[in-house]
Amino acid sequence: MPLAEHSISIRVRYPEVDGMGYLHHSRYLQYFEMGRVELLRHLGHRYADLEARGILFVVIKAEIRYKSPARYDEELRLTTRLVKATHVRFDHEYILSRETTILAEGSTSIACVDRVGQLQKIPDDLIPPSPPTR
Repeated sequence: MPLAEHSISIRVRYPEVDGMGYLHHSRYLQYFEMGRVELLRHLGHRYADLEARGILFVVIKAEIRYKSPARYDEELRLTTRLVKATHVRFDHEYILSRETTILAEGSTSIACVDRVGQLQKIPDDLIPPSPPTR
């Protein structure tokens, strides 16, 4: 069970597609970042405010499994899940879909660092409470 989950709609824009009209593979990571930022906002935190506090996150691992292509002007749904939180790292999972078709699944791990890139503890107010177990 995820610690937190949020979905957003994304419309594929013309400059995001390759010469064949498909969403370029590099854009998926940008979409994942959009999902993380919006999940954080959904939880009551603005990334710009965290940066002002000296709380930064860097991607330390990323994985994408492409399943079906997306095309220009299609409306997609990105679901971002926070699946694990440690004292210095967040692990997210992503599902990008068009209606009922899954286009890609992915995951990232991001580490909390200070302005010089040293690991630092994630502030307690950023870690959602664990869901109740049954």
